[in-house]
Amino acid sequence: MGKRRAGRELLRSLSKKQKKHLREFGEEHPFYDNGTNSCYCCFHSCFPFQSEDSDKSSAESDSETEVEQVSGYHKLLATLKTSPESESEEEEDESESEEAEESEAEMDSEGSQETGEAEGGEEDKNDDPEEEGMTATDPAEQMLSQEQADGTDTSCGPRHGVIEEFTDVKHESEFSLETNFMEEESGDCNADKRDSNPFKQHMDKEFEDKEIEKMSTLPKTSSQSQWPRLGQLIFSSTLEKHKTLKADKEVDVKQLHLHKPLESTWPKVNKQFLSSVDKATDSPFTPLQRELFCIMNSYQDLFYPEGNALRNGEEIRHAYCLHALNHVLKANAQVLSNNARRRDRKPGTDPDDHRDQGLTRPKVLMIVPFRECALRIVHIFISLLEVNDKKKIDVSNKKRFKGEFGSDPEEKPPNLKRPEDYEAIFAGNIDDHFRIGVAILQKSMRLYAPFYSSDIIIASPLGIRTVIGAEGEKKRDFDFLSSIEILIIDQADIYLMQNWEHVLHLMKHINLLPLDSHGVDFSRVRMLNLNNWSKYYRQTLLFSALQHPQINSVFNKHCFNYVGQVAIRNVLLTGSISHIVVQLPHVFRRLEAESVTSVIDARFRFFTDKVLPEYRDAVMSHTLLYVPSYFDYVRLRNYFKKEELSFTHICEYTKKAAVCRARRFFLKGEKQFLLFTERFHFYKRYTIKGIRNLIFYELPTYSHFYSEICNMLKATDSGVDATWTCTVLYSKYDAQKLAAVVGIDRTAQMLQSKKNVHLFVTGEN
Repeated sequence: MGKRRAGRELLRSLSKKQKKHLREFGEEHPFYDNGTNSCYCCFHSCFPFQSEDSDKSSAESDSETEVEQVSGYHKLLATLKTSPESESEEEEDESESEEAEESEAEMDSEGSQETGEAEGGEEDKNDDPEEEGMTATDPAEQMLSQEQADGTDTSCGPRHGVIEEFTDVKHESEFSLETNFMEEESGDCNADKRDSNPFKQHMDKEFEDKEIEKMSTLPKTSSQSQWPRLGQLIFSSTLEKHKTLKADKEVDVKQLHLHKPLESTWPKVNKQFLSSVDKATDSPFTPLQRELFCIMNSYQDLFYPEGNALRNGEEIRHAYCLHALNHVLKANAQVLSNNARRRDRKPGTDPDDHRDQGLTRPKVLMIVPFRECALRIVHIFISLLEVNDKKKIDVSNKKRFKGEFGSDPEEKPPNLKRPEDYEAIFAGNIDDHFRIGVAILQKSMRLYAPFYSSDIIIASPLGIRTVIGAEGEKKRDFDFLSSIEILIIDQADIYLMQNWEHVLHLMKHINLLPLDSHGVDFSRVRMLNLNNWSKYYRQTLLFSALQHPQINSVFNKHCFNYVGQVAIRNVLLTGSISHIVVQLPHVFRRLEAESVTSVIDARFRFFTDKVLPEYRDAVMSHTLLYVPSYFDYVRLRNYFKKEELSFTHICEYTKKAAVCRARRFFLKGEKQFLLFTERFHFYKRYTIKGIRNLIFYELPTYSHFYSEICNMLKATDSGVDATWTCTVLYSKYDAQKLAAVVGIDRTAQMLQSKKNVHLFVTGEN
């Protein structure tokens, strides 16, 4: 009864959005630090979950022993099993939870930057997100189920399994491409002819079977070019004669072949980003936008790994929104013009003259991490379509869209001091499960359009993943991805912190032949779609804040555009180590591995055999072990328990009370080691006090995390700076990450030498 009562009390404290998210995923978003969250293992994490309670029974130790007997790293998954806790352990957890509250108050009084971050919250007896998220006996789950049975509205947005119920069906005929015609007053009746280049040239290009076969088998040839703003560009293509673009110093809007309304609206919408120099030259683009749009407008694939939410994120977003909207308006104008020609066609005319569509209507797929990003994209679309204040476009379901994708001031986390880049990434509504269809027809926009009636689909990786489904599921659909002509993946680095598997799942299901016809008029379908060649015409725009092997792999292995690919590959001259403000000696210890797949096991052996023994002595207390991979974190935690080392641990699934308790133990020296995951740091950015020794088990994904973690040492007022140490493990396969930390020159030297490298940062580097 006590558990049910506690569940009811927790449930009453949740908002409708939180109840909905809890009912569907068994957790609240990782961004919010709520003591009731468990985890929806199938979608929200790349990894299997295990209990975060540090006081496990002996049953877990047995399974951990089995882990160490298995040499294969990926077999670790089979050993991650939960074990029931005894009643005495549960009581101990509850008492420790209360102590954690007092500990947090202590840390706050000592001047911690996290004042008000964690206040109370009872830790559940079992921290296993998988078990809690899927069990049907959870009190909160029972309450939510009861509310649903009683008819209580627990939803407020298009979440998993609900999005179909809220699609806009009443405007279907108004936004139908098949039954509408180009308005004479718009002046765009001949838009498809006037704007024949480059849209029509790209889509009307014809190939023979032999040429397509060559594109799928021949290796790519590449060339380099240096552009004023983007820097070093790598052009690659399978075509024997591929065109290398040159950067345009000045751009006239009329020469870009933009759809008519955009020629006048773009300069107004984009003026907020223009400098005084740009305005003086009457340029509608910033130097970065001009070069990016030059590549976009050529319909080549693009990978830009220098996008930053704080510095140039909005600037880039405006550029790709212009390109996507321009593409959709041109495509729809061509269909509407051909509708009129077919209506006035004389008997006996060849209908193949009007092949202007794909097998399904969606043309553009935009993948963004949070609802706030989707909100900003739609606002940009509206601004670009409104010629002036007097000519407002009709946007259906606009009020509902703002309510569901806008931010609720009551649900914002406490106003805490965080880095600027953190504030920029997590601004507004940071829900990561959404999808919405957008239909655009001349002077009107339809939000929440059914996917098969949409021109543009805006979704998160998780949102699109739950629609695609998995093999064997009865209810799954990916036919709407069959004719995507432009794929935009923005802020790809954030998906590494969410679940990269969702991105890979999407890439495997895009541009496949649909299983159903969906009412298409095959006489209007382009031959490239009928021949299943859509992927060779699809343009992929990939934006990220960093270079990463998994992101590079998607661009290299899943982009087949016949026009070619363009990747920006600039060399990092200085690394994030120059931003460290404390005097700290850095020791970079190189480990040897035969291959990329073996480096995981090699790293673990190197750490346990050579590094860890040096830190077992009590003198090396207050040691923080930074672990980017959750798999490595679980493996290390199991090893530390088996060796009975004095340690505590924090990961992205650790409950608030347990985090408080771990920080207190580490600060007071009651625990010698603190295992600390990268994803926890990404979502929380807590300052960990009491660090004297740092070990980077692997170089961080984000290079600036290296300096952030090192600068945490200044929060330790111990006055013994000389005893601080920092050890970094790296291999030859970490070249990109290493260059981002120490710079390209030092990286070259370190990779050539097999000796350990000692660097001393004085705080003035």
